[in-house]
Amino acid sequence: MPRRRSDSPSSSTAPRNRTPQPVRVRRRSFGDFVKAFLAFVALLVLLVGVPLALAMTAGWPFPDTFEPMEWLKQDISVSTFLSILTFVVWLAWAQFTACVLVEMKAALSGVGVPGRVPGAGPSQLLARQLVAALLLVGATAASFTPSLAQLGQTYDDNQRPTVAAAQQTPGLFAQQQEQAANTAAAVAEQASHTEATPAAAKKQGDTKFYRIQPPEGRHHDSLWEIAERHLGDGRRYKEIFELNKDRVQPDGSRLNEASLIRPGWIMEMPGDARGGDLVEMPDDAPEVSPEVRQQISDYAKTGDGASGGGDQAQGGGSGSDEAQGSGSGSGGGTAHVNVPEQRPAPAGETGHADLRRPAPDQVATPARDSSSFGLPEALLAAPLLAAGLLGALGHRRRQALWQSAFGGIGGRRGMEPPTPTGDALDVQDALLVGADPEGVRLLDRSLRGLAASLAAESRPLPTVYAAWMSNGDLHLQLAQPSGKPPAPWQLGQDQTFWMLARADAERYEDVDTAAPYPGLVSLGTMDDSRLLLNLESVPGIVSLSGREEDRAAVFASVAAELATNGWSDRMTITLVGFGEDLTALAPSRLRHLDGIEALIETMEAETRQRRGALGAAGHDSVLTGRTGPAQHTRWAPHLVLLAAEPSPEDAMTLAELAADASRLGIGYLVGTGSGDLPGAAWEMEITGAGKLLAPLLGLELDAQLLPAAQQRAVVQLFTESDPERSPDGPGTTPPFLVDISEQGRPAVYARLVGSYEIIGLETPDGERSALLHEALALLLLHREGVHPRVLSSALWPRGVTDDVREALIGRLRDWLGTDPDGSPRLRTDDAGRLTLAKSVVSDLDVLRSLYHEATQGKGVDSRAVRGRLLTDALVLVRGPLLADRPEGRYRWLTHEIVDAQLPLLVADTGLALAEFHMEKNRAEKAIEALNAALRTAPADERLWNELLRATHALDDPARLTALASDLVTRSGARGLPPRTEALLDELLPTWRDAVAAAG
Repeated sequence: MPRRRSDSPSSSTAPRNRTPQPVRVRRRSFGDFVKAFLAFVALLVLLVGVPLALAMTAGWPFPDTFEPMEWLKQDISVSTFLSILTFVVWLAWAQFTACVLVEMKAALSGVGVPGRVPGAGPSQLLARQLVAALLLVGATAASFTPSLAQLGQTYDDNQRPTVAAAQQTPGLFAQQQEQAANTAAAVAEQASHTEATPAAAKKQGDTKFYRIQPPEGRHHDSLWEIAERHLGDGRRYKEIFELNKDRVQPDGSRLNEASLIRPGWIMEMPGDARGGDLVEMPDDAPEVSPEVRQQISDYAKTGDGASGGGDQAQGGGSGSDEAQGSGSGSGGGTAHVNVPEQRPAPAGETGHADLRRPAPDQVATPARDSSSFGLPEALLAAPLLAAGLLGALGHRRRQALWQSAFGGIGGRRGMEPPTPTGDALDVQDALLVGADPEGVRLLDRSLRGLAASLAAESRPLPTVYAAWMSNGDLHLQLAQPSGKPPAPWQLGQDQTFWMLARADAERYEDVDTAAPYPGLVSLGTMDDSRLLLNLESVPGIVSLSGREEDRAAVFASVAAELATNGWSDRMTITLVGFGEDLTALAPSRLRHLDGIEALIETMEAETRQRRGALGAAGHDSVLTGRTGPAQHTRWAPHLVLLAAEPSPEDAMTLAELAADASRLGIGYLVGTGSGDLPGAAWEMEITGAGKLLAPLLGLELDAQLLPAAQQRAVVQLFTESDPERSPDGPGTTPPFLVDISEQGRPAVYARLVGSYEIIGLETPDGERSALLHEALALLLLHREGVHPRVLSSALWPRGVTDDVREALIGRLRDWLGTDPDGSPRLRTDDAGRLTLAKSVVSDLDVLRSLYHEATQGKGVDSRAVRGRLLTDALVLVRGPLLADRPEGRYRWLTHEIVDAQLPLLVADTGLALAEFHMEKNRAEKAIEALNAALRTAPADERLWNELLRATHALDDPARLTALASDLVTRSGARGLPPRTEALLDELLPTWRDAVAAAG
C-alpha cells in the first residue's frame, strides 16, 4: 500500500508511521468507483450466481426423506461422494452469505466491529473486503473497512486463536477500548483546573471549530493529527487541548485527556487554523447540517467567560465522580488526578496502541539529590538498568572470588576484586546511587504472581504492550480488554489497564513460575512515570530513527537492560551492527552477529523452528505456553537489536519474518537514519536533546540512554571482574593494610565481624546514633573512598535532599574527631570522595592484614610467626559480618561482596592454621581451628574435607563415622558433594553402611 504523506510543512521532520496513516478526508476517485463496481459484480456472482449454478447442475442439497440408517447401509458411490461435496459447497455459500449480511448490517448501522460468524475467518474477511469496496463511495465505509491491500497480510490472522489474533490486530477491539477509555475519562475528571488558553490562539471574529471525524478504516482522529493538518505542527496539539479542556461536548462528556477524543466532539481551534471545509465556523458553514451548526453554536457559548462556569459545574459534580471512582476497578475513590500532558495517538489501530501514561494517584515524590557531583546522569536516571548491571556485576565478582578460592591446587589466591578508577569508578558509583533493586524485585514478583494466578484460574496471559511504573504502582497496558484481573490486581483507568498498588505488590512472595513478560525493557520516563515496552509483543518491527550516536545510546541501554534485568528467565538477545563488546555483560544471553545476511539466515531458521514447536505443543502463542506447567526455558524470547540500517530488500524480508513474530516470542528493534523503514509497524525517533518521540503511539519520553563513554566504562567493570581474565584471579593484596605491631594501636577501633562495637568514641546521643554507625560501617568497608551520593543513597534509598546529606556528613566528621596532629579523621580526597584516616581501623582490616602477613609477609619465612599470626586472626572471628544489625538497615550490603569474602577469608585462615598444626601431627589442634572457622563459614566444602582428614588422623573410626553422619544430615536431599563423597570412600569405605545403621 503506498505511503500517504502529510502536506504540512513539518511532515519532513516529524516522526512518521507506516500503518496506520493519518486520517485524510478525500473525495472519491474514479478508481474507487471501479473498485465498487467490481465488488458489486463479485458479490452478485457469489451470492446469486453460485446458488443458481448449483440448483441447475446439482439440485437441492437436502434429500427428500430423512432415513439415517438407510443412508449408512448404502454403498459409497461416485454419486454419493458428489452429493456430499455439493452439500459442502452449499454450506460454504450459506456461511459466506451470512458473513455478507453481518458485514452489511455493521456498515449501514455504523458499528465499528462487526459480529463474528463462527468458523468463518477467511469467508468473513473476503465479505468484509467486498462490502467495504462496494460502500467505498459512501460515507459509511470509512468506519470499518481496512485496505484491500491487507487481504493477503491478514488472512492468517483471522485463523489464529484469540490470543495470537489479539497480538496481531488489537485494533479489532478498538470500539470496546474507546468505550472503556471514555468511561475512565469521565471517572478521572480533575478536581481543579487552570485556564491557560494562548492569547494568540483566539482572536475576536476569527474563531474556528473542528468536528472530530469518525474513524476511516481503523484510523482514528487524534489531536496531534488535527494540529498537524490544520496548524502545520503536531506539537501544537496542546493549544487545542487547552482551548477545549473540560468544556461540555454535545454528548454531555468533557475533554480531560489529550489522547481521549470521540467522533462528533467539537474542538475550538486557534485563530490561525487552516484547512478548507474541515475547519467549520458556525456562522459561515452552509454545507453543515442545521443540527451540527446548532451544536457548534452551543459549544461556542461554553468558551471564554463561560469556562469558569464549566469549572464550577464540574466541582459541583465532584461527588458523583468520586462515587463512580470508588466503584471502579481502579481502586479506591481517588478519581481526581493530575494527568501529564502528552502526545495523543489514535487508539485501536491495527498493530498499534495508544501507549498513554496511566493516571496515577497523587502522592508525594521523594526528595532526591539535586546535584550529581559529576556522576553520569544517564545511569542515575535509569534505576532498573542500574539495578540489573549492579546485580550482574556482583554475580560476576562472586564468580571470580569462588573460582579463586576453589579453582586450583597451586596455593590459595587473593580475594580482592580490582578497584576501579577513573570513568569506571564514576560509573560504579552511579550504579550504586541509581539502582532500585527493590523496584526490580517487586516488578518480578508482581508479574510472576499474576501469571500464577491466571494459571490457577485456567486463564491465558493477556497480551501486554507496555508497563508503566508510576509512584510505586505498576500499570500493565493490554492489547485489548481481557476481563477482570485476578486479585490483588485491579482494573486501571480503563479496561485495557491492569493496575497493582505498591502495597499489594509488597505482599507477593516468590513463586515457581516462568517469567510471563521477559521482553519488557525501559525506554524512558514521562514526568514521574517510567515506560517499559514489551518488545516481543509488538506486531511487527519497531524502528528507531535519529542520529547514529543517539540511536547507539538507546540500543546500548536496551541491550544492557535486557541482558541483566531481574524479571526475565532465559532469553536470547542478538546484536547486529553494534555491541560486540557488550557480550561481556551476559555471555549466556547476548550474542553478536557480523551482518544482516547472517541475521536473516538465523531468524528464518528460528521462525520455522518456533512455529513448529508451538504447533506440536498445541499452543497458539508463547503466552499460552508460559502458563500452567510450562518449562521455564521453553518459551524464552528472542529479541533482535539491529543498529545497522537494512537495505529495502532486507527490510522487507525482516518485515515478513516479523509479521508473525509476536506470537512466537520474537521482537525486532531496527535502526534507521532516514526515518523511513519499509515494513515498520511502530516508529520512534530519538532526538539530539534525548527525547524519544512516537506521536502515533502517544509517546514523548525522556529517553533512557547509555552513551558511548558510559558503555565503555560498564564493559570495563565487567571485563576486569571476569574470572577467566587472569590466572591469578582477584588481587592478593588487601586494599588497606594496618600496622599490626604494638606501635600501630588505632585511635578508633570498630568490631564488624560479629556484633557491631566501636572502641575509642563516645556513643552518639539521640536517634541519629544508628545512622552514624551505619555511615561509619560503609566507610570502613570501602577504604578507597565513598562518593557522597553513594553514602546518601545507601542510608536513604528513597532519596534525600542535599542539606540533609551535608548535615549528616558534618555530624559524622564531628563524631570521629581529629588526630593528634589536628587533621580530621573524616576527609575528602581530590575526587570529592569521603575517606577515613589510617587511625580509624576495623577488625576486618586487622583480620585481612594478619592473614596477608602470615601467608605473604613475615610468616612465609618463620613458622612460629605464621602460627601466631593465624591464631590471632582466627580469634578475631566472632560471627558473621554485622551480626546484630537492625531490621531494615544496612540494605546496601546486598550490593557488596564482603558477605562472600568474609567466609572465604575465615575459611582460608582456618585451613592455613590446620595445615600449620598438621605439619606437627597435632590433629586435635587442627580440628579445633577448623571448627572455629566453620562457625562463620559452615558451607565451605574445603573445611569439611580437611576436618575429615584431621579426624581420620586420630585413628578413631567411631568419631569419623559420627562426623560422616553429621555431614550427610547437613547435606539433606542434595546429598554429599562429589569430592566429599569420594574422600569418604577413601578414608572410610564402609561409611554408607555405618551411617545407615546409625539412623
